[in-house]
Amino acid sequence: MALTALELGLRGAVVALFLVVCAVLLLRYAAVNRAASLGAAMGAAGAAYAISTAPFFPAASFGWSSPFVAFAMGSPVIFWLWARAIFDAQFVLRPWHAAVWTLLAGLGVVSHNCWTIWPDVAGTCGRMLALATIAFAVLGVAQIPKGWRTAVTTARGRLLIALVIGVGLQMVFAAAAGLAAIPTQSISLSAALGLATFALMSIWMMLFDPPESQPAAGGGQAGRASGSFEPDGLATKDRAPQDRASLNRLNHLMTTERTYRQEGLTIGLLAARLGMPEYRLRTLINDGLGHRNFNAFLNRYRLDEAKAALADASQAEVPVLTIALDAGFQSLAPFNRAFKADTGLTPSEFRRQAAAAATADLAEIARPE
Repeated sequence: MALTALELGLRGAVVALFLVVCAVLLLRYAAVNRAASLGAAMGAAGAAYAISTAPFFPAASFGWSSPFVAFAMGSPVIFWLWARAIFDAQFVLRPWHAAVWTLLAGLGVVSHNCWTIWPDVAGTCGRMLALATIAFAVLGVAQIPKGWRTAVTTARGRLLIALVIGVGLQMVFAAAAGLAAIPTQSISLSAALGLATFALMSIWMMLFDPPESQPAAGGGQAGRASGSFEPDGLATKDRAPQDRASLNRLNHLMTTERTYRQEGLTIGLLAARLGMPEYRLRTLINDGLGHRNFNAFLNRYRLDEAKAALADASQAEVPVLTIALDAGFQSLAPFNRAFKADTGLTPSEFRRQAAAAATADLAEIARPE
């Protein structure tokens, strides 16, 4: 009885964690990123699975329990689509995907609720569901090689690979246990622990970026123009066409739309604007463009705009704080630190030097021959 109480408490926590996953993905990314919507659907499916496989959940009822069963049993299709959206840049959702999900969810509802009415039908549907679950789990894990090369270059990408493999394996084991007629009670607690692990990994990836090296504003990029997307030794013609297209879109966002000014901009939001996985954008920024991290990348654009404004004689009366906020910094203190690290001068000193240099240039021009 104590173990049952422990499991029920654990499953309640799992449901809460998965609901947090859904909320964060829907609120932050779903409007612009299909992978986020599918990730939220995975969270809902995980919560439904934790509920529908819990002790004392009704095993033969077409009433209120059916939606939970449908979401839970259709999760292999969602997992496959989610993995495709993450690792396959060319993936597009199609109407027939919804039909496949409906078919699998229907098999799950029939196999769960018909044991007392049509046991033979329920058994057949249960076996078909188990085989389909294994197939979709394998298909989901099989998407990893499509994005392996870029995913393994970041801590988040490696954790994402581990998450996909872990979820796929749990689906396979649960389905295999059903085919082998292993009692649900004997694996119920371990399934709940696995779900909790996956939920915690998901939340960690969404809310807590893996630590990067401390941003030194510019990170070795000092003096590079905002529109320069070619670090030393990395010519555009040597890149894959897909990377060139992504860099062109990124260049447009940063130089034309000035997205770096957006308040609260994160690498996840920028990746969503570009319609690409976050780990792939991180690789482009770190390896393709040579920036130390995402903060250094943003600060390069923000500092270049601030320096241009401080050197502009027509903006001599504009407060430094206004220039910092317009460039995308949230307050004066981080702007001053980043500016000093990049130029060796405070913003006020830089403005005075720029004004003195402009005055000297005018005097040189006005000097008679």
